[in-house]
Amino acid sequence: MNEGDGHGATAARSGTAALGGTGILRTDAGGNLHTRSFRVLVRRGGSSGTEAALEAGTLLVGSHPDNDVVLRDTTVSRYHLELQLVADGVRVRDVGSKNGTRFLGTKIADIVLPEGGLVEPGDAAIEIVPVDVELPAEERASFGHLVGVAPPTRRLFGMLHRLAQTDATVLLLGETGTGKEEIARALHAESARRDHPFVVVDCGALPRNLLQSELFGHVRGAFSGAESDRAGLLEVADGGTVFLDEIGEMPLDLQPLLLRALEQREVRRLGESGHRRIDIRVLAATHRDLEAWAADGKFRRDLYYRLAVCIVKVPPLRDRRQDIPPLVQRFLADAAKRARGTATRPFVPDAALLERLMGYDWPGNVRELKNAVARAVLLSGDDAFADVPEAPPLGPGGLSPELLMRPYKEAREALDLAFERAYVEALLDRHAGNVSAAAREAGIERAYLHRLRDKHGLKKSR
Repeated sequence: MNEGDGHGATAARSGTAALGGTGILRTDAGGNLHTRSFRVLVRRGGSSGTEAALEAGTLLVGSHPDNDVVLRDTTVSRYHLELQLVADGVRVRDVGSKNGTRFLGTKIADIVLPEGGLVEPGDAAIEIVPVDVELPAEERASFGHLVGVAPPTRRLFGMLHRLAQTDATVLLLGETGTGKEEIARALHAESARRDHPFVVVDCGALPRNLLQSELFGHVRGAFSGAESDRAGLLEVADGGTVFLDEIGEMPLDLQPLLLRALEQREVRRLGESGHRRIDIRVLAATHRDLEAWAADGKFRRDLYYRLAVCIVKVPPLRDRRQDIPPLVQRFLADAAKRARGTATRPFVPDAALLERLMGYDWPGNVRELKNAVARAVLLSGDDAFADVPEAPPLGPGGLSPELLMRPYKEAREALDLAFERAYVEALLDRHAGNVSAAAREAGIERAYLHRLRDKHGLKKSR
């Protein structure tokens, strides 16, 4: 059989960046940090037994020695297929081979395999095997100007510290008001790009007819009102970081233009024929379930893959209530500085008020808490927290109505975590921190109890 040339394989090796070459980063329901990568094993063909790691970017597979995975088989084209690590798994793309690529006996052109599998280029076969490793917990009580003491926040700060040392693209997911923009600013400030611009693109606030011009810029006369040349926000961010806030609100017809700019790292101003090179780090954020939107066609899947290199889920304030006291102190200090010179009495929250604040669910998250503290400073505490109930009302089964309104899986995970923490804390309290005695009573292994204690940030001795 004749070899194909694989004309589609234009050596796209830059692919998806990742943290230190360790694959896609994710957090599980408990906030633990995992890295997902894949092993590529040659199972059939002249190179049987060959292995390669797919931890970042793209692997090229073919018979030419230039490939990352070389298959010495006459049915395999010189450049046969490429394997790319994406948010959903491994993207397998045939790049114009002569004899095609098959998965489960069916010829494929471009497919994403969430859990890998056996792929057959020509008569050869390669197996893609997932590797999912929980990274050691790294607890930090602060990250840049951000503060927090709750276990999920400490793990989040540990992850952000690692990400700040890289240029990896980061997608921040979380409810409105959780502080995604502040996290993006801290990532930039702690990175090697800190002395270069940090540019915010609010994809949800810019008028649709101006978004393209704002992103890419324009030249004089490109449209009515374009009286002079103007650089777009992506170009302004050159050398620094661009933060695409509420990226889920970007119109579908503009997404291919953004995708090309991010892939090629170049922009073309409206009315201009040439392209301009840009050197930027990309951070993005949304309160949407972007993965589901991509599956439903509401957001381009290829752009989602480009953005979802490192996914960071920012927990809502109700899941990290221990952060409320240090946040209040930080906001009090900031608000007092702004109110300096005004006739206000000092406001100092007492323990009862802090407990009341920790018992509230804060549907507006950190932003709502910050605004409430600012009001308290201006009003010297008078009625500033009138909207905060004394205690959250309970629904059926003694559960909060807010919890019962959340999706089943999310609510179940939250309850499991709450039970786990309460049980372990009470167990250790009864045994004055003696893990051996506590483990015997609970009927579990000491090592497992150690992990549970560390997972929830409980004290090692009492």
